[in-house]
Amino acid sequence: MAPTTTAAASVRPITVDAGAARLSGLLAAPPEGPPRAALVALHGGGMRARYFHGEVEPGQSLLEHAAAHGYLAVALDRPGYGLSARTLPDGTGLTEQVRLVRAALTDLAGRHDIGAGFVLLGHSLGGKVALLLAAEDDRVRAVDVSGVSHRWAADPEQTRDAGGFGAHRLHWGPLGLYPPGTFQFARDLAGPLPPREAADVPSWPGRYDALASRVRVPVRLTFAEHERWWRHDEDTLRDMTARLSSPVVRVDRLADTGHNISLSRVARTYHARALAFFDSCLNASGTPAEVD
Repeated sequence: MAPTTTAAASVRPITVDAGAARLSGLLAAPPEGPPRAALVALHGGGMRARYFHGEVEPGQSLLEHAAAHGYLAVALDRPGYGLSARTLPDGTGLTEQVRLVRAALTDLAGRHDIGAGFVLLGHSLGGKVALLLAAEDDRVRAVDVSGVSHRWAADPEQTRDAGGFGAHRLHWGPLGLYPPGTFQFARDLAGPLPPREAADVPSWPGRYDALASRVRVPVRLTFAEHERWWRHDEDTLRDMTARLSSPVVRVDRLADTGHNISLSRVARTYHARALAFFDSCLNASGTPAEVD
């Protein structure tokens, strides 16, 4: 889909070397000066990098917003999506995804100024990859995750029915939460999970238990009012946050949205809060700063 505004023209396609595959994606650079850091956005299951470059209404694009805010903004098609689907037609499990995305970060750092390092913004399954990366890559300075906890509210087997009404309700919530034109825009984004990725989905609660104590960077968790895949009651969130070794853990709830926050009417609010969090985690020298 062609950019619809002058501002969107600053977002350009890229390819990144991940070793065993090349990943496609989108990049937006800050208009002036070196970047504060490189923000890398990782989409959820069945989506694409363009999830973070919504063009349905002005101000919806995370990439444009982050670049204007001084970040090198990159959204990657995760392994098994976009360009890499040619070499990875069945996708990959989480362990292999993390290895490939980590290699992609190395390629990005070799070709672009990444300022203070990487901050990761992950949605749903992309949030899992972001947390796993944060547990093992010291270039990651902070992580913002939406649309995932560690306790299922729905049967994960429903992820295999990406086109069915039940899965549609889980992914989107009430349809009025999204601007007119959203579902036409999303038609080219949404699809079934690659088979190996889908097979790995039910393992997440156990994986989280094993990785949480190794996450030692600031973490922000956002839960939509109409999140239906994951539990986000107070007991679940207390347990989830207590397992992290992060110096700062912030939990935010966002009203009037469903699971796919970055395509909703409140996308701009979510993106602004995420960027404010990243700002607060980086001081002038690029080291983590204390956050309320």
